[in-house]
Amino acid sequence: MSERVDDQTTELRNALLSWRVRAALLLLMALAVAVIGFTNVFLTNRFTETTRNRAEVRLALYSGNLLSELRRNSIVPQLLARDPTLISALNSADFSQSTQRLISFVEEIGAASLMLLDRDGRAVAATDRNRLGSTHRSEAYFIEAQRSNATVFTAMQKEAGNFGFTYSRRIEDQGQTIGVILVEVDLAKFERAWAGISDAVLVTNSEGIIILATEPRWRGRTEAEALNVQPAEGAIERAIRLTADWTALPPDAYVSGEAVMRNETRIPFRGWRMTSFTTYSSVRERVNGVLALEIMGFAILLALAFYMLSRRTAFRMALFQRESADLRALNMRLQREIAERERMAKSLEVAEQTLAQSSKLAALGEMSAAVSHELNQPLAAMKTYLAGAKLLVKRNRPDEALASFHRIDDLIGRMGAITRQLKSYARKGASEFHPVELREALASALSMMEPQLKQGHVRINRVLPQQPVTIMGDRVRVEQVMVNLIRNAFDAVKGVAEPEIDIILARGETAILTVRDNGHGIEDLENLFEPFYTTKQPGDGVGLGLAISSGIVNDLGGRLTARNGETGGAVFEIQLPILNEDDTERTRAAE
Repeated sequence: MSERVDDQTTELRNALLSWRVRAALLLLMALAVAVIGFTNVFLTNRFTETTRNRAEVRLALYSGNLLSELRRNSIVPQLLARDPTLISALNSADFSQSTQRLISFVEEIGAASLMLLDRDGRAVAATDRNRLGSTHRSEAYFIEAQRSNATVFTAMQKEAGNFGFTYSRRIEDQGQTIGVILVEVDLAKFERAWAGISDAVLVTNSEGIIILATEPRWRGRTEAEALNVQPAEGAIERAIRLTADWTALPPDAYVSGEAVMRNETRIPFRGWRMTSFTTYSSVRERVNGVLALEIMGFAILLALAFYMLSRRTAFRMALFQRESADLRALNMRLQREIAERERMAKSLEVAEQTLAQSSKLAALGEMSAAVSHELNQPLAAMKTYLAGAKLLVKRNRPDEALASFHRIDDLIGRMGAITRQLKSYARKGASEFHPVELREALASALSMMEPQLKQGHVRINRVLPQQPVTIMGDRVRVEQVMVNLIRNAFDAVKGVAEPEIDIILARGETAILTVRDNGHGIEDLENLFEPFYTTKQPGDGVGLGLAISSGIVNDLGGRLTARNGETGGAVFEIQLPILNEDDTERTRAAE
């Protein structure tokens, strides 16, 4: 009777243990499904938002660059329309030196091309000599410029499907219109820069017509018409194929059959808008990598649970049966479990390597976008200097060509510094103006002028504050003003026995930068900042450097002044609104 009770008790305990094991396994599986589902939703939303934020940052950066290029060229027709040499050529019909005059403007201003039209719309001077003699009487930019008193912007579609962008302004003399000056703006370079990223980008005018796009077949259509011609996925695939050497995987693996996210921003210029399309492929890859790790973790837990269950079963079998055959079977089962665990461990290692590779590719994409943006302007300047040097060599002017090569050498050094800084690149979205540390900007400007200063044996005396001097502005434009002032001081001390330039940076209620030389001083202070006023020899400059620098300082809310020093020489002084520490913290928090 007692043995029967013991057997019943044992059976009851075994049944209760079996039920608990099954409940624990079901609970583990339910927990795994819940965690994986929650992780999938949470990470998908988070990575999608991150990808969207990065796309919006890139979109703001592209629109800012486009607007900066348009504004930089908008002032050129107004300046050239007042050039006395061009006005005299139109009155006398002697255009023998006009083309060379326009070429000198392109070299200093950096415009894409310039063209001078007479009152009949005939091209009498042009930086592209193939266009001399062509007639533009019926073109919109010629007609509108004659009717308007201001600079006219025109966007016209060409035969090849591309758009041409021009600024034009009429030239007057004694109240009569005698011609039109035309400045072409090269916006196609932005399309080439956008083509190296994984986004499809387009720009529409106020009528909704696409005027710039990474997909050539989109131009001249509305957005709806363009997507019917070439869906956004195909345009992104086209962009990725331009950089297919980034990865050994085929580009189709990232774009085929996947949806895209659309981002749009307004460009504060004539109602233009910019739109980008970004794939979700990187989001899915990152989410799948994390889900793979979770699945592997739960699989290991489940394997451990089965392993413990098998051990308990083996113990019970050894306790009740004690048979070697069952023990050998149990041994085989254990070996299979171990092999399964090793296979899972190898799968986990492969998943970790895949996740690491995906992170490297994402970081490489961000780095490539930063390189494309940061090196764009130095590369454009190098192209301009090379073109100018080529023309100077053909005209047997090797000294001036050598000066262009020195400038190219400076730009190469600056590009090297940029690539070194990109090792710690962590830049967030930026608007058109951002904090600029004047000590760093001054160091960069001096590095660009270093070859010329060393060659001229010019002594540089710098007085800088120990604390940072920060303003709100555009660093490239600030450096442009500094380089112009240092270059003018360098030209002023030529021929001096002991050339010397003093650079003083002070920090008070405003930021004050003073550039002083020991040259012969300034004879005409009143006309110093007027366009085309220069004291240099012909060929050394056309007198636009200080006019453009003054305009840049005024745009930044500051003032550029000049005077003669008490002991001789010229003194230039820049006053800019300083950015306090509280303003800096708020700016960083907003970013």
